[in-house]
Amino acid sequence: MRKTRKNWRARCSGQTPILTAICAGLLLAGCAVDPVFAESVPLNCMILPGEEIASILMTNSLANDAACIASCKFATGKFNNNPQITCAKPVPAGKEVEMCRLTSGGDRFVKLTEGHAECTKLPAIE
Repeated sequence: MRKTRKNWRARCSGQTPILTAICAGLLLAGCAVDPVFAESVPLNCMILPGEEIASILMTNSLANDAACIASCKFATGKFNNNPQITCAKPVPAGKEVEMCRLTSGGDRFVKLTEGHAECTKLPAIE
């Protein structure tokens, strides 16, 4: 079962002063962590020749190596068949890479309907 912040407060109240202090410290430590922001990056969702395979190319435009995620959705010639591909992997700074490929399952891709990619700087390993 997923625990919410409200549940944690409820669990921390009414405890011994030491447990209450530990709970409060853990909550504050969680708030002190710098937030991580993803940045949109250039994306190219392509339908390859033959129209049965799609490819995602994206560029990590950040100055650092990053964890990137890309998603593309396509329309096919079949009613209500809109395959979507989502993939993630680390990408070196300034590099364009093929993230992944998607097969249409026998239907031909007609057009790209939506696409998005973003990268988050990888933390420095010490």
